[in-house]
Amino acid sequence: MLSLHTARNPSARPGQPRIGLAIAGGGPVGAMYELGALRALDEACDGLDLSRLDCYVGVSSGAFFAAGLANRMDTAELCRIFITGDSNDVQFRPETFLRPALGEYLRRAAAAPRLAAQLARDLWSGRGDSRWSDVVNRAGSLVPTGLFDNAPVERFLRDVFSRRGRSNDFRQLERPLFVIGVDLDSGEAVRFGDTGWDDVPISRAVQASAALPGLYPPVELRGRHFVDGALRRTMHASVVLDRDIDLMLGINPLVPFNPGDDSQEQSQTHRYNDRRITEGGLPGVLSQTLRTMLQSRMQVGLARYPQQYPDIDQVVFEPNATNRELFYTNIFSFSARRRVTQLGYRNTLDDLRKRRSVLEPVLARHGITLRDDVIADRPRSIIAHLPKSARSTHTTAQLARALDDIEHRLGRPMV
Repeated sequence: MLSLHTARNPSARPGQPRIGLAIAGGGPVGAMYELGALRALDEACDGLDLSRLDCYVGVSSGAFFAAGLANRMDTAELCRIFITGDSNDVQFRPETFLRPALGEYLRRAAAAPRLAAQLARDLWSGRGDSRWSDVVNRAGSLVPTGLFDNAPVERFLRDVFSRRGRSNDFRQLERPLFVIGVDLDSGEAVRFGDTGWDDVPISRAVQASAALPGLYPPVELRGRHFVDGALRRTMHASVVLDRDIDLMLGINPLVPFNPGDDSQEQSQTHRYNDRRITEGGLPGVLSQTLRTMLQSRMQVGLARYPQQYPDIDQVVFEPNATNRELFYTNIFSFSARRRVTQLGYRNTLDDLRKRRSVLEPVLARHGITLRDDVIADRPRSIIAHLPKSARSTHTTAQLARALDDIEHRLGRPMV
């Protein structure tokens, strides 16, 4: 599904058009869908270099890829890290994201005797307004703030961004990167990477932005506790739109499921064809509720942005509402990452093909053309067309990066 707003008065600035990218969150499954969409754009669009855009903003799981692209990690390398596992640079292990927060459990459990004694004293002295409500309120403070530990996630990112010419420092990046977190106590959205917050390590900012309440504990920075950036806005596209750009590309992987009457889906034998959302129990209901809330907020923003930013072309890619498999896949399932990435890849190529007549003139004024051989290849596979990884060391990787910089400045390939 593609949302397109065409600028009323396209910029006529000399030189290269300015392009920004906004990536929303969506948990591990949403992240894999986003990776597929990014790879499709990378392959299908000549003149678009996703690792050399003019501004990036990432929210929650989208912050992983925004930070990677801003660090000049291309989509092929990101696919090798997270999908095929044959990267010679980064070794990704799904369990890194799913380690129980044992320290949090122990801290909460250690407080149980003290709280029990205090509750007994209050009830005995008659200071409790309601005995049952007092018990519930006090017991609530013993529940951990997150099921999983996000400290290993931060260590993983710190390692990735601290070698081979990459940086874990916002201030050392060539292009602006913003990672959004929300202050749990005040509800304020904070732009890590912006003035006053650019000294926070990128790995810590992404850890904070992806701290979904209930799943990961809040991240403490400067005495404040930060959680998932999507609590305020879904994609925070205005951060990019405010950066004097000409074209904004956005990706949002979470939309509410609507089976509708899609004949192609209904004609296929699918294990979810006859399943209603309520039959999935509480997880299904909560997932649909979250998706509906996030999509509703984003639609409000997308409806407002054409009036606020009338001279910027805006293109946003989302899944189809009829994608049963995407909805019913466990949001923390890493075993399905190839399948979900392929879905994002194919959906995005389908959008480019179906909306080609209106997209081509918009993209053309930003120096981007669509590749016929890619978008016309309906059974195209993301894995089959992934280039093989070349063996490299820290030194050769830095050399390749330097040569790539020279090539980019000269505007022609190095031979």
